[in-house]
Amino acid sequence: MQTQQTDQFSLTDCRFCSLVSKASGEDPIGTAGTYDYWLIMEIPQPWPQEIFYENPTIKPLISLFQEVEEQGINIRPMLIAPDSEYSHPGFTRVLYYYRPAKLFSQFEKQEFVVPEEKATVLVTAILKQLMQQPNDLSQFQEYEQQTSHIRELMVCTHAQVDLACGRFGNPIYRRLRKEYAPVSQGKLRVWQTTHFGGHQFAPTLADLPQGCFWGHLEPEALNLLVNRNGSVSGLRQFYRGWAGLSKFEQIAEREIWMQLGWTWLNYLKSGQVVAKQEVSQGEDEDWAEVQIDFAVPDKSLLGAYKARVEACDRVISALNSAKEMQLKAVKQYRVSSLIKVE
Repeated sequence: MQTQQTDQFSLTDCRFCSLVSKASGEDPIGTAGTYDYWLIMEIPQPWPQEIFYENPTIKPLISLFQEVEEQGINIRPMLIAPDSEYSHPGFTRVLYYYRPAKLFSQFEKQEFVVPEEKATVLVTAILKQLMQQPNDLSQFQEYEQQTSHIRELMVCTHAQVDLACGRFGNPIYRRLRKEYAPVSQGKLRVWQTTHFGGHQFAPTLADLPQGCFWGHLEPEALNLLVNRNGSVSGLRQFYRGWAGLSKFEQIAEREIWMQLGWTWLNYLKSGQVVAKQEVSQGEDEDWAEVQIDFAVPDKSLLGAYKARVEACDRVISALNSAKEMQLKAVKQYRVSSLIKVE
């Protein structure tokens, strides 16, 4: 961390990891989770730190979630707080997103609003379906909602996991909820969520069904993020990556997005790491070579980008908020080569 940056505050006085990350200039790209599925359920606040192990609705599902993950299925469980406008007393909302194909641009969605007593049964059926076990979702057909046209912005405000998410997530959530959702003509909902990783980048946000992650968000970036009516370069510093790709693929994908602009988000895409440095367990690679395959929505044009990603710097970050910071050096990366191949 550079001297002039650390002089802005005392590390012993600063409780928030995201302030340390931001002051050091840590780039959030490549830190989005990589998922094929999302399972999101309404659960009223307050949310203790171990909400998934303590809440009576969710606790019976823990072993099933573990079984799903043991089978190598990338799923992101999340909780959202009921909203006075969106939610229905006595009912629980369940959002289920899934990757529709190898090449894709956004996740497909099923939404259910079920009586509270049926929420655990529904989630159990979905998880068993993922593991290709006998199940029956037809009993929930009457509760399914036709909301595929609705964009969901998920803002982490889970202060019990990390103070930064409460301190910085809540103002961003309130602004999005009060200023942007009401004028969207029913096409945008904004939710408070439990932790989904990366609190050193608070305020952090997941944008569904697209699956883009954002961090270190500033109020002045919200109009561009929501309305997509300006240069994409204005969002570069806030982009954590797309959930359809892994770390090095995400870093390369941002560079392509910066070149092509908003239309890139509609391209069908997938990625693979072609080669990378061999390192000891727990160490981060210095370089990787990746390929991002793409197709325009009607598949009339197919192609790929090949990129080399290289470490270019180290900065100091704090992975958790605390009175006395535990600091860690984090590698930063750049795309040193990006070539389009047909």
